[in-house]
Amino acid sequence: MGRGDGSGRLVSAPDADDTGTRILHVDMDAFYAAVAVLDDPSLAGKPIIVGGVERRGVVSSASYEARRFGVRSAMPVGRALQLCPHAIVVPTTFERYAELSRRVMDVFRSVTPLVEPLSIDEAFLDVSGARRLWGSPRQIAQLIRARVLDETGLTCSVGVAATKHVAKMASTISKPDGLLVVAEADTLRFLGARPVGALWGVGPKATEALLARGIRTVADVWDTPRSVLERALGPAMGERVWHLSRGLDAREVQTERVEKSISHEETFSHDVVDTTVLRSELRHLADRVGARLRAGGWEAATVSIKVRLTDFSTYSRSQTLPLPTNVGQRIGSAAIDLLDSVDLTQAVRLIGVRAEKLRPDGTGGLTLWDDDAEWRRIDDALDDARARFGRGAVTRASVLGPRRDVGAMPTNPRVDHER
Repeated sequence: MGRGDGSGRLVSAPDADDTGTRILHVDMDAFYAAVAVLDDPSLAGKPIIVGGVERRGVVSSASYEARRFGVRSAMPVGRALQLCPHAIVVPTTFERYAELSRRVMDVFRSVTPLVEPLSIDEAFLDVSGARRLWGSPRQIAQLIRARVLDETGLTCSVGVAATKHVAKMASTISKPDGLLVVAEADTLRFLGARPVGALWGVGPKATEALLARGIRTVADVWDTPRSVLERALGPAMGERVWHLSRGLDAREVQTERVEKSISHEETFSHDVVDTTVLRSELRHLADRVGARLRAGGWEAATVSIKVRLTDFSTYSRSQTLPLPTNVGQRIGSAAIDLLDSVDLTQAVRLIGVRAEKLRPDGTGGLTLWDDDAEWRRIDDALDDARARFGRGAVTRASVLGPRRDVGAMPTNPRVDHER
């Protein structure tokens, strides 16, 4: 199968059998790097690293040319440049990614209303109701690939299968710019030859646990008693691997998604020891998280922080709030309280704020009084100003002073979902 760098790529013939299929998984190819090439064609064919332009930044994405040197997302840029010294580092442009993502999703929804976005650059589609209009699932996949290229100038890879899990595996194997169809009758033959780590949700630790027991391929899972899988992986994961290895995946395409958490992080260009600076940064991140909550119509019952020290040791702390909130001041105060519980034995490299246990705004009912009424009015004014003049146009005075000398570089904002 493909290894993330385009090697080992498998694609189907133009007339491949798609009997029994109805699920498409569409994944844009090295999306951030591809957008950089789209906006600057001179970068075509070159190794590109997308991320913090400083060596202390983190790789958000990399072109396939860079991936062949071992460059991977979430890797420090400095390490990536050691692996690929001639790579070109370009900054992230999230507004541009969002614009192109909307256009891509519009293409998907022009074919079927049953679209489940997984992230900014991938989605599941159920095309069972679109066959009369557009043809078989394979033909629909071919149509989508052509339309995405025509509408955006970007390529995508598509997996076509009877289930979400197999469709996702197929799109990964066909990368870049490929189409792989797995007919329902071919599901077990397709799965059996795959390495066990290719199963959806089987990460490095789970893979290591399975390999230690001689379970190397999906076919090996078939010959392994379910009790052995559950001892190696835990009851829930063991059961999941047992089912997925046999092509059993009853999940439907969900067009309505439930936010699970919203977070923002900052990686500092220089390690920070000043707690005043750290508290100011937490206020800044909390405001951004609060704004995202309000924009989505959510409030959070739990606030957590992440702190990464110079030696890359990472600590997390969480606190359940007396009442759910989307008020930046309340989130920031909770985050600062949590920071005080961390033993900062070293300087801080990265800090982050996360809102968890989300629920629709206002579902907690009425209270006799609102302690945050004044802060809500301030947040409303900030939201209005940012909508009119841009995110950086206005902020709290409390985050201006200390942050000027920090040189913080934002990592990717994250929005996690129920899947």
